[in-house]
Amino acid sequence: MTDADDALLATATPTEREAIKRLSSFWWLWLVFGVVWIVVALVILQFSNSSYALIGIMIGAMFIGAGIQYMAISTLLPKWRWVWMILGALLIIWGVVAIFNPVSTFNAFADILGFVFLLVAFIWIVQAFAERGHNDMWWLGLISGTLMLVIAFIAAGSDVDVKANLLVLFVGLWALMAGLVDLVRAFQLHHVGEKLE
Repeated sequence: MTDADDALLATATPTEREAIKRLSSFWWLWLVFGVVWIVVALVILQFSNSSYALIGIMIGAMFIGAGIQYMAISTLLPKWRWVWMILGALLIIWGVVAIFNPVSTFNAFADILGFVFLLVAFIWIVQAFAERGHNDMWWLGLISGTLMLVIAFIAAGSDVDVKANLLVLFVGLWALMAGLVDLVRAFQLHHVGEKLE
């Protein structure tokens, strides 16, 4: 148990403690998500010279996977449920569209690749600082966000021919970082749950 966990539990109201206990009982869900994201990353990184269609299908599958993850998270966080549900639904819809239009998806994604990674970097960095007071591993999110920021600028400055290979590499790294962060969160939730029992 970490000092941040102890401080969080010491200042939590009974309602908040119950919500934390409920959330921590689903620690295994983050473990599953982390393993799945890492497997996805390993599969993606095997395709160094993929066709545009295959890359578009992989992007669609990742969007659907992220959408399902957000929908599952929405069931655990009643206060922000609607935000997670909307994000999850949008990701699933975009994933289905991407799978049915893979070449168009690749072309569109290649054009906005730098912006997408910049957005992801921003979200991860903000989340890291938001978790700083109660998460001793907040720096992992900060490092992942900073790496994604560097990747965003590299992707934005690349030409279309280079973007095909960069897209495979960066999407694989994105999935790998998401998996590692989910694994760390799983064990953090597990430890908090043990503390509450």
